[in-house]
Amino acid sequence: MIHNVYFWLKQDLSAGQVETFENELIALKTIDYLEHGFVGKPAPTDERPVTDHTFSYSLTLHFKNLEDHNFYQAECPKHKRFVDICKPFFERVIVYDTSPIH
Repeated sequence: MIHNVYFWLKQDLSAGQVETFENELIALKTIDYLEHGFVGKPAPTDERPVTDHTFSYSLTLHFKNLEDHNFYQAECPKHKRFVDICKPFFERVIVYDTSPIH
C-alpha cells in the first residue's frame, strides 16, 4: 500500500524550524520495513487546472502490507517522533492512502 502525505508549512517558520522539519521528514524514509520512501517538494511543472502546487512538502511511503502501515501509525517510534516534533510546524496535512487494484 502507498501512504501519500502532503504538508502545508506555516508561513512564519524560521530557517531552523524548516531544516528540522526536512530532517525529520527525511528520517522517515529510513524505516527498515518500508519498500520505498520518497520526500519531495512541488515539481516546477506547468500550471494546469488539475495540478496543485500549493503544498510545501510531500512524503510517499510504500508499505509491503496494511499491517506494516498500521504498525507505522500506532507504534512506530520514528513516526511518533516526527509527529511530536513537527506537528507545530504545519498548518495543514492531507493523506491519500492507496491499495493496488490488481
